[in-house]
Amino acid sequence: MSPIILCTLNARYWHSSFGLRYLMANLEELTEQAQMLEFGINDNLNEVLDSILQHQPQIVGFGVYIWNIEQTEKLVRDFKRLRPEIKIILGGPEVSYETEQQEIVRHADYVIIGEGDIAFRELCKSILAGEEPKNKIVTPPVPSLDQIKMPYHLYDKEDIQHRVIYVEASRGCPFTCEFCLSSLEIPVRQFDIDLFLASMQSLYDRGVRQFKFVDRTFNLNMRISKAILQFFLDRFEPRLFLHFEMIPDRLPDSLRELIAKFPPGVLQFEIGIQTFNHDVGKLISRKQDNEKLADNFQFLRNKTGVHIHADLIVGLPGESMESFGKGFDRLIKHDPQEIQVGILKRLRGTPITRHDDEWEMIYSDYAPYEILSTSLIDFEQMQRMRRFAKYWDLIANSGNFIECRNLLWENRDSPFQQFLDLSDWLYKQQKQTHGISLIKLCERLFHFMTEQQNRDSQQVARTIWNDYTRNGREDRPHFLRKFDLPRPNRKASTGKSKLPQRQAKHGE
Repeated sequence: MSPIILCTLNARYWHSSFGLRYLMANLEELTEQAQMLEFGINDNLNEVLDSILQHQPQIVGFGVYIWNIEQTEKLVRDFKRLRPEIKIILGGPEVSYETEQQEIVRHADYVIIGEGDIAFRELCKSILAGEEPKNKIVTPPVPSLDQIKMPYHLYDKEDIQHRVIYVEASRGCPFTCEFCLSSLEIPVRQFDIDLFLASMQSLYDRGVRQFKFVDRTFNLNMRISKAILQFFLDRFEPRLFLHFEMIPDRLPDSLRELIAKFPPGVLQFEIGIQTFNHDVGKLISRKQDNEKLADNFQFLRNKTGVHIHADLIVGLPGESMESFGKGFDRLIKHDPQEIQVGILKRLRGTPITRHDDEWEMIYSDYAPYEILSTSLIDFEQMQRMRRFAKYWDLIANSGNFIECRNLLWENRDSPFQQFLDLSDWLYKQQKQTHGISLIKLCERLFHFMTEQQNRDSQQVARTIWNDYTRNGREDRPHFLRKFDLPRPNRKASTGKSKLPQRQAKHGE
């Protein structure tokens, strides 16, 4: 029997809930009465319900996010129909804004707005003592980080072996980008660096070698950034992998010197470009020095082994297909290993909605609340860009077509236009953007480049064969058997990041 159950539905098995672990770590005297249960969004909800009820809880707290809102709402509704006496507490970014408008809130007993590390404990104390608060909506003050206990001891052996280990040295963001929830978290607050590094040492001693930092602006505070990088550099071993979110135009010499000391493949930087259009940036309150950005990318690609994962967003107010394409081509010239093409989402609470009338922004009412059309990009064109993004992941970001993707736009003016043409053609052939085998993709690329782009078939075959055999494959696809293609002699290399992508983008 556990009077308190902390629960959430993760997007994938290999994700771990950072939020639940913070709540658990800060329960203090209630810790022995609590248990943490993690499920997946594809799990059978009746089985999830049964698993929770077996613990005979008095209180169940659900972490609600953009990726699990629909499943969690169904779960909460069934909970209250079956066991109405159990108190349901909701928390998380998805219910922290526009709260009273949401159906899931109507079925819950309490909702904690914002950071609930301490508020959840206090609410549970009141409920268990029979002193239930009268107000359903609990809005606690933002806690000081020195009040919060870090949760890293709650990562268990299975987490360390099979799941992403999330860590954070700070909370908040100094910027005001209108599409992002992090813009509502000002100012930036830092955890005590000595205590944080002591926790990292503990994780390291337990075998953790992959650390995913969720700080929105890791390179904001140089003293903290340098201390963290030096900590891991001093403990380097070949399995080490560190993921950071970086400000694109801030990379002073003192930080460059440390970054350059790491061997290739150890550091991955997620760099949010979002748009190169100055007017669009101004509309969404985003400042960015594109000249400094270009210099930083040149340094990272030429002087370091950093793997760059860069983000662009489709559908921002004032951004047309032509404008996005120019920005995409500009980013291609900076040569990041991965480009994440994201579709704009209307996250609850973000001020992006102030542009709805002027730019005719129409969003889906259902999670993840993606943009459907704007005055500059109609629904048909937006669908083209959705397909573009999915095919880009399959081909350009997969690490399976490193040489092919460059050949695709070789001697052509616009990489964006070439890939858009490929995307349109692929969809006509496949009628889907998923479930396409690697060999089928190779064959489609061969026919597109030889028939649609009129490239030399021997050159295209050799390029595809080089990519296909990059990871040690030995079988030759049937459409390549007529070509004289010696097997390349090299070590396998995927060009792909070591960590799965984040559960959500743009501050969800």
